[in-house]
Amino acid sequence: MRPQEQGVRRGGWAKATRWPWTNPLASVTRFVSKTLVIAELEVRKLRHDATELFTRAVQPALWLLVFGQVFTRTRAIPVGDLRYVDFMAPGILAQSVLFIAIFYGIAIIWERDLGIVHKFLVSPTPRPALVLGKALSAGVRSLSQAFIIYVLALMLGVRINWNPLALAGVLVVVLLGAALFSTFSLIIACLVKTRERFMGIGQVLTMPLFFASNAIYPITIMPRWLQVISRINPLTYEVDALRGLKLMGGTSTYGVLLDIGVLLGVVTGLVILGGRLYPTVAT
Repeated sequence: MRPQEQGVRRGGWAKATRWPWTNPLASVTRFVSKTLVIAELEVRKLRHDATELFTRAVQPALWLLVFGQVFTRTRAIPVGDLRYVDFMAPGILAQSVLFIAIFYGIAIIWERDLGIVHKFLVSPTPRPALVLGKALSAGVRSLSQAFIIYVLALMLGVRINWNPLALAGVLVVVLLGAALFSTFSLIIACLVKTRERFMGIGQVLTMPLFFASNAIYPITIMPRWLQVISRINPLTYEVDALRGLKLMGGTSTYGVLLDIGVLLGVVTGLVILGGRLYPTVAT
């Protein structure tokens, strides 16, 4: 006899209706709550070494202050009505986010060596929530880079769009970009499983991703084969969205909504894949 039928015979519908049932809204709420707990745990590490955020900003600052200023004077790259430093500023913001996020996966290898990954795996936290929480923490770290790049852009006279909706859009794009590349980094860490291999792959990927995008020159002046690569490079859509949102009079080639949709879709796919691969880092 089924448990539900036993409940009916023992005393009515009050006991019989206690069937196992999962409320979808409650499940989503628990998933979000656990994701935010993981993100808060990762962000809390910044209190121990906040200097990392500023040292990471040195390279983007050099690109803006040296490379951007030189090419603004030479007018060697056609960027339409924009000054070259204006055109370049969103690309350098995206670069800064990329450089922070692409090496984020090495923390997973350190956590494995310290036994932290094993503790996460025996917890009831869903694997995708672990991955997404770490991705969100990378986004929070990237917000400090956005602030630094905005300050440098102001010093260089970049015409910034201060519309609140545009600023909110920049924050969303920065968070999505950081989540995308940090999750991609985590997947690489799950596959290679050693710090040496991970650092080598990370260094190999960083510059090709940057140069095969529209960060420092328009796609239209690229050779045809590089244009194809650029259009499947997620960084291209991040830069395109930032260029349409950050600059006064800036335009987006593909449309900001499409850019955000592409980033969100890729992030979703990577979080699902990362959730499946996360347990393998412990083996």
